[in-house]
Amino acid sequence: MSVQLSPVPDLTRPGVGAIRISSWRVGTPERQKAAVEAMAAAWQRGDWPDPGLLSYSVYASDDGETLLHYTQWASDDAFQEFLRTRSAFKEEWNAEVDAAVPGIERLGLHAYELYRSGRRIPDDHRVPGCVVIVEVDFEGPDAARQRDWIDAVFAALESDPYPHPGGMAAHFHTRTDGTRVVNYAEWESAQAHLEALAAPGDGVGSRTEQWERVQHYPGLTGSRVTRYTPALSMSAGV
Repeated sequence: MSVQLSPVPDLTRPGVGAIRISSWRVGTPERQKAAVEAMAAAWQRGDWPDPGLLSYSVYASDDGETLLHYTQWASDDAFQEFLRTRSAFKEEWNAEVDAAVPGIERLGLHAYELYRSGRRIPDDHRVPGCVVIVEVDFEGPDAARQRDWIDAVFAALESDPYPHPGGMAAHFHTRTDGTRVVNYAEWESAQAHLEALAAPGDGVGSRTEQWERVQHYPGLTGSRVTRYTPALSMSAGV
């Protein structure tokens, strides 16, 4: 199978049974660009590495510091089998990127599942200009609490009287250890997201009872918001 490039992955594609999200600290926009170029070159020189890997995508943070990696797998077993049988590919690929950009700090890899997605406009197939990653942490593992909080967000979104038109879609992921939720939010542009943050209220969302519940949910310990620009997305071609 060859390597096929696309602007961004299809987060709701069928057949995805496992997701991995990780980040690299590279330090500067120039090193971000060099690392993405090295990754693309290394992958495109050969065939797609494993049928169980459905897509591999990379995003550059707007502060120039980090790269986010988002991978879709057919199953967790497929991911584990890749680690067991294709470790040489992974090591060679990392070595090639490290040769181009020495000193990358790899900040960990975590397992997620996509729980719920929604689009502001159904059948909107525009390519987002910005991906906002919202990480929400909870005290102690509780899978039911993760899902209930996400459902509360959707209730707030659906009842919001003034949704910002720049928000395109939200894809909520639960970390399999039960401690974190990640919202992969698609926006028209970084500027649209900045405008939404500057509107009256506490972050994105109007001052409603539903948003109040989301923001003061029991057990919520903190959150982080990072804007990214899609940099590279690959999947298996024919």
